[in-house]
Amino acid sequence: MSELLTHGGDWAGFLSERGKLPLDFSASISPLGVPGGVRAAVRQAAGQMDRYPDPLCRALRESISEYELVPPQQILCGNGAAELIFRVVWALRPRQALVTAPTFSEYGAALQSVGCAVKTWSLPEKRDFRLEEGVLDAITPETDLVFLCEPNNPTGVTAGRPLLLRILRRCQETGTRLILDECFGDLLDDPESHTLKGELEAYPNLLILKAFTKLYAMAGIRLGYALCADRALLERMYLAGQPWSVSVPAQAAGAAALRETAYRERVRSLVRRERPWLTKRLGTLGLRVVPGEANYLLFQSPVSLGEPLARRGILLRSCANYMGLDETWYRTAVRTRRQNQRLVEALEEIVK
Repeated sequence: MSELLTHGGDWAGFLSERGKLPLDFSASISPLGVPGGVRAAVRQAAGQMDRYPDPLCRALRESISEYELVPPQQILCGNGAAELIFRVVWALRPRQALVTAPTFSEYGAALQSVGCAVKTWSLPEKRDFRLEEGVLDAITPETDLVFLCEPNNPTGVTAGRPLLLRILRRCQETGTRLILDECFGDLLDDPESHTLKGELEAYPNLLILKAFTKLYAMAGIRLGYALCADRALLERMYLAGQPWSVSVPAQAAGAAALRETAYRERVRSLVRRERPWLTKRLGTLGLRVVPGEANYLLFQSPVSLGEPLARRGILLRSCANYMGLDETWYRTAVRTRRQNQRLVEALEEIVK
């Protein structure tokens, strides 16, 4: 079933094929590991696993409410943001939707699962795949749903708040739902200047997706949440899936993660320091690097990198299966200096 895998982070496949774990640059998560407070919360939650999880995630929603400054009634938790992508599509059953390319594949997969006609807005390579205002003309009264990612995955490029607001207003005019994926937003240098959560009350057609996966290295926990002022939509999304999708350990881990103030700053500081360093080093190798703004970088290589890096114990994300990209494009996570140095040294051997 390996041909069905469309994401990075396939450490299990690497282990099965090569007998060892990789240095994983294919998954863009915090290289600092799971915070200590989260580990402790999961251990403590083990004593409660004889009970069903709270299907409404009451305590976790209260914690998220305090963190995001959004009423708990406007929060729906799920088994990762990916599950919530499918839930919103299953709840709305759109007939026509708009996505950009390249972008996260689960938007298209969810839309196709309900037979939705998907229009694609191609991001211009010559402009580093930056979203531009021409997309406004593609949003019409026939467009039921628009998926956007801020910053975009795999490019790491942001659209910027002014354009996002124009898109949001255009969606309101056309009766279109805007699903804004902010899962990497907390890893930007200035997250608050990009988020649209302050617009939720004024725009009930806006739904924001967030997750604990990236910032807190909680990929194995599976925990995300949606923010939306349209409570009727959140109720429909809740009914679109099974009721216990967020486990007892996941709920405890999420509440604990939100208390990790010092950890969040350590991760952000690392990304602010290492991203420009890695960008420069990749550029000196003659690789074309898209100026990403989060904890990952999209770059183009004149030679194939996957197998040569794998032989050196490194797993990189091929972007060949992204619409709008080909086998020359790769995405790398931004990790610690020592790990980034190891990647660069391996690339020096392969590229030069």
